[in-house]
Amino acid sequence: MNWNRVLKIIAGLSAMLWAASVPVAAQGVPQPAPSRTARQSSVVDPTVAVRTEAAAWLADLIKINTSNPPGNEQPAATFISRLLQKEGIKAEVVDVAPGRSAVVARLRSSVVPEPSKALLLVAHLDTVPVDKSRWTVDPFGAVIKDGYMYGRGAIDDKGMLAANLAVFINLKRTNAHLNRDVIFLATADEEGSGDASIRTLIAKYWDKFAAGFAINEGGNVFVKKGKVQYIGVQASEKVAANIAVIARGTSGHASQPTKDNAVVHLAAAVAKIGTYTAPVHFTAIVRRYFEGIAPLEDDEISKWIRSMDTTDRGEHAQRVVSDASPLWNSMMRDTVAPTVLSAGVANNVIPAEARGNLNVRLLPGDPIGTVVNDLNKLVNDPAVKLEVQPNAGLAAPPSSLDSDFYNVICRVASREFGGAPALPFQSTWLTDSAQLRLHSVQAYGLVPFPLNDEDLRRMHGDDERIPLVAFDKGVDVLMKIVTEFAVTRY
Repeated sequence: MNWNRVLKIIAGLSAMLWAASVPVAAQGVPQPAPSRTARQSSVVDPTVAVRTEAAAWLADLIKINTSNPPGNEQPAATFISRLLQKEGIKAEVVDVAPGRSAVVARLRSSVVPEPSKALLLVAHLDTVPVDKSRWTVDPFGAVIKDGYMYGRGAIDDKGMLAANLAVFINLKRTNAHLNRDVIFLATADEEGSGDASIRTLIAKYWDKFAAGFAINEGGNVFVKKGKVQYIGVQASEKVAANIAVIARGTSGHASQPTKDNAVVHLAAAVAKIGTYTAPVHFTAIVRRYFEGIAPLEDDEISKWIRSMDTTDRGEHAQRVVSDASPLWNSMMRDTVAPTVLSAGVANNVIPAEARGNLNVRLLPGDPIGTVVNDLNKLVNDPAVKLEVQPNAGLAAPPSSLDSDFYNVICRVASREFGGAPALPFQSTWLTDSAQLRLHSVQAYGLVPFPLNDEDLRRMHGDDERIPLVAFDKGVDVLMKIVTEFAVTRY
């Protein structure tokens, strides 16, 4: 008997039985890709190779600690510059501040650039800090476990950075016939929005990356119950500001408590501020968003979403919808979140001053003064002062929902995610796109990786991670969006 042949037949039957036992994934959710080892041997499709490399680039970027503060983006900028130069792409490292750098590179469509047509691929190099003691893995180890890559920045925003690299390099490798310049931009200090941020880049180096269109982070592919529910394409964002809460009293020995204890006054003020709810204000994009998402929700919540603008049930409906989702609540109104408290110099000393910080997110066009006035009335304490801090964001006009690029993003994303609708989205978080919009760029946000609520909650939190299958799918989708918009096919 030919035992080798028998063993091969048994192995083949086992593989068939295993495949039959695996349920088909829900509509729009990508299937697990072949193993990376297997894909590395493929030479048929260049996009397969670059997608595999992109995961390795993401791992390398995660291993470079760019926590902000202090940022220290220069090593990551150098890594990207060298990577692009190996591909024959001229890349410029722009030093914005000591140790803080950005990267700019361009693929030209013609000898004479046309900034109004150019497409900008944007992502940032820095990340928020970590508390290593709360992570189950090394936050800068790019650990792969259970189909995920763990690491600070895996989603925000080094995943997008690696995807942009893959798209940009693939355009070069395939000698794509571009109908417009495509520009790669990796920014610094996005998380801090300080002196090394895109504001400084624009002020000093705008001519290096001026463009008419941009794709950046800001929107998401939202997965619910195992399938893509919708694609939120960011066309606007809220405006960030900070307010200091300062309580002052008489310092003294802690053995003799006083009624003007600054810590007590601060605590009471913050407790009152925690109950503050601003009135609902629907911007045009938020209104369009809710019109689009109402049919996607269950009958009960859909009923309340549709009732938010009615005169008889509007206020109740707004409360129900706000309570149903922190995201929805924040999309409809200005919000205030206490984030930092500080006071005291010793356990036995009553401090003369106690301070807190309020992080405010304003709807575009809403003045900070209205929030300050409301909070002053709420606190109603002469020992407590509210002071708006410098470097508040600026309200930017929304990007057009009628541009060719917006239509391409929506069409391709919907097609690639099983027909899920693409909806206009106003993010509650800050991105570099606001500064681009202030300079007449039609900027749109879409992190193209399908992610569920659990994955999204880990951004800025502990054990940030990205599903490798979702990363592969996102690279592929971004490549198709850019190709359809910027490449002429014959």
